[in-house]
Amino acid sequence: MSLRHLDLEHVDALARRMVDALAPGIVFGLVGTLGAGKTRIVQSMAAATGVDPADVTSPTFTLLQTHHDSITLHHLDAYRVTDDDEFLELGVEELFDDPQAWTLVEWADRVRSVMPRETVWIKIDIQQDANLRQITMFTEDDALYESLRMIHQRCLDDGWDAA
Repeated sequence: MSLRHLDLEHVDALARRMVDALAPGIVFGLVGTLGAGKTRIVQSMAAATGVDPADVTSPTFTLLQTHHDSITLHHLDAYRVTDDDEFLELGVEELFDDPQAWTLVEWADRVRSVMPRETVWIKIDIQQDANLRQITMFTEDDALYESLRMIHQRCLDDGWDAA
């Protein structure tokens, strides 16, 4: 399910819709090139849960940041992780199992083999206009797929562009 021609306001609105529609206990795999907006979507999701987005920065060097508000957000970055074992040594399996949190992993495609089957994948592509994004959401989990489908449909009903 893809949405295109998304500016920052649309990214913020999509994040709010996800916060409203999805329960805690979800793992998100964020995929996109450098500068695509992986951290931006985490900031938007954080803001929608009550966390000051200015407190959310890319955890490229710290590897993990945790933010607490209406939903706990575990924000990880796999960019500098050398392999799956190093990623697992961060204790990610405990984070993945946290029923009161969302775990958001930037560069998750680098550790895809150890991501949970029910991960919600968010792929962000820069469009020809560098200020616009295409966001594709998918999962292998049937219940989460249905929730994503409903979010996608609400966006389309509001006049957003499907890819």
